[in-house]
Amino acid sequence: MDLEMYTRFLLALIAVLALIGGIAWLARRLGLGGRLAPNRGKNPRLSLVEVMALDSRRRLVLVRRDAKEHLLLLGPSGDLRVESDIPAPEQAEEGPKPVALKSGGAAS
Repeated sequence: MDLEMYTRFLLALIAVLALIGGIAWLARRLGLGGRLAPNRGKNPRLSLVEVMALDSRRRLVLVRRDAKEHLLLLGPSGDLRVESDIPAPEQAEEGPKPVALKSGGAAS
């Protein structure tokens, strides 16, 4: 094997890796990554409150519809409603509360 063969192999490897990276970036930009993201519309009736990954294949999802919340288990074998008609807490409507930071007394 000569230098030309190694150079062609290296360039082909770089091209394939760039193609894989480009397809992954495009899939993420188009929303094909498999993540669930909350809706940010004006006063939506349906919103995604929280998502927690149990393992690499299953997720617990808390969905709010109007004033009720529903806990769902999503997985490859199917979807399961764990709990339904949970009253939505009042704090969730107000948004996050500010946190007061304590300053340390030490000066440098």
